[in-house]
Amino acid sequence: MDPIRTVAGRTAVLPRANVDTDQIIPARFLKTTVRSGLGKSLFADWRYDAAGTPRPEFALNRPEAAGCTVLVAGDNFGCGSSREHAPWALLDFGIRAVVSTSIADIFRSNALKNGLLPVVVDPDTHRRLLAAPGQEVRIDLESRTLTLADGSSAPFPIDGFARTCLLNGVDELGFLLAQEEAIASFERSR
Repeated sequence: MDPIRTVAGRTAVLPRANVDTDQIIPARFLKTTVRSGLGKSLFADWRYDAAGTPRPEFALNRPEAAGCTVLVAGDNFGCGSSREHAPWALLDFGIRAVVSTSIADIFRSNALKNGLLPVVVDPDTHRRLLAAPGQEVRIDLESRTLTLADGSSAPFPIDGFARTCLLNGVDELGFLLAQEEAIASFERSR
């Protein structure tokens, strides 16, 4: 996992509330343990019609969404069952951060463990983001702030341990392995 200090880029807006993980990546695509390639199936039932043709009205199919790195989602994003494939699909598509007023706990945990930044903002900031798709934003993990195109910013909470892992580009196991000498020293002194 690469270290994350900032995520900067344009926003794509998906204002639907209660988007569950089966909508993010439908169960029929969960037959793999490989992280790459899932981006093409992201929101498959919404992005494509029955013939597999992209639906032009879907947020991520719109021309202004091309290359966006930040998804602004409705309330309660990532609810439903636990599956790491959901953050994997978002990351493979090019999304580096999801911004909402609320993000489901299990999805948030899976996102943090896989290098996808879940950002919870206040309702006013969220409304401003929803109203202006495609705006340039900057998310600073070190200062825990999201800065909008107009220069205004909003703080966001993040678990301290998860923040440390993201800043250093390690998962929980990598963090523990980096403590090997300190653990061995402790054990020797017992």
